[in-house]
Amino acid sequence: MLLKRQQTGCPYLILAPMEGVGDRSFRKAMASIGGFDEAVRDFLRVPMNGHIKSLALQYESEELAPIPLAAQLMGAESGLMAQMAFEMQERGAPRVDFNCGCPSNTVTGKGAGSSLLRDPSLLYEIARAMCQAVSIPVTAKLRSGFEDTALFQENLLAAEESGIAYLTLHPRTKVDGYGPPARWDLIKEAKSLLKIPVVGNGDIVTVADACRMLQETGCDALMIGRGAIMNPFIFHQIKAHFAGEEYFPKKESLHTYFQIYLQEIVADSERGRISKMKQLLGYFFKGTPELLEKRQELLRLQPNCAEELLELALPQIIEAATVS
Repeated sequence: MLLKRQQTGCPYLILAPMEGVGDRSFRKAMASIGGFDEAVRDFLRVPMNGHIKSLALQYESEELAPIPLAAQLMGAESGLMAQMAFEMQERGAPRVDFNCGCPSNTVTGKGAGSSLLRDPSLLYEIARAMCQAVSIPVTAKLRSGFEDTALFQENLLAAEESGIAYLTLHPRTKVDGYGPPARWDLIKEAKSLLKIPVVGNGDIVTVADACRMLQETGCDALMIGRGAIMNPFIFHQIKAHFAGEEYFPKKESLHTYFQIYLQEIVADSERGRISKMKQLLGYFFKGTPELLEKRQELLRLQPNCAEELLELALPQIIEAATVS
């Protein structure tokens, strides 16, 4: 059963796909901690002139077992998107997600991502073709609109009518980017309008946020992205809350989390590795009150390698974020 709740009432929890820091190295590190029910890979671009087989081969296998790992596709041509969905199924993807939310200008300039929200009929056509091409669930992730929410309901209904299994809503427009507060009232509206399940996404950075989104919107499941970068234990904490318990991260878990991220980083140079490690550590420092005032100090460090950066930061992290 998709999006199955636990006996405690805890909703299904999904680690969001995120361009940049939310890559393979981050997913591997998060899998060492666990707590979430499913993860989604960062999107695979399917360009108009793409050679499907060669693109699919570049989409290297990645295991997070026992955590399911869904594929996400982004493109604007229904035939190619359908073919690629089939290739993802052949490579073992448990579901395929259709990206209708990426706000990047390099993406929307090519008619993909959130630019599809300007044309509900095209959104329907692509999603329908993907659904017909595979036997695994096809889902879609949408923003609330492109420049505004004028086509909000039309886009929701087009996605539902295509045959997708469920829809994830990030309630900001393309123009909003990640700036204004997410409009959770739009998640509530989507839930009241649609017959398929709705996954809520946006501005969940604490357990209280998760509970409030569920209460205010009635959504069926939660997808968390940047909140998990700031606090990689948030999924465990949400599950503990619904079980009437508390969850405290352990020193060993934190150490393993950062070490695995370090081992998995792929970059063109050592400076690139340092930059990626700073990015992850910067989010973590930002999400931990005891470390927030030290964030700029961390970002100004000039270590010789990523290992040295982690060695400098880890004692502060362990002291601030663990109690056991």
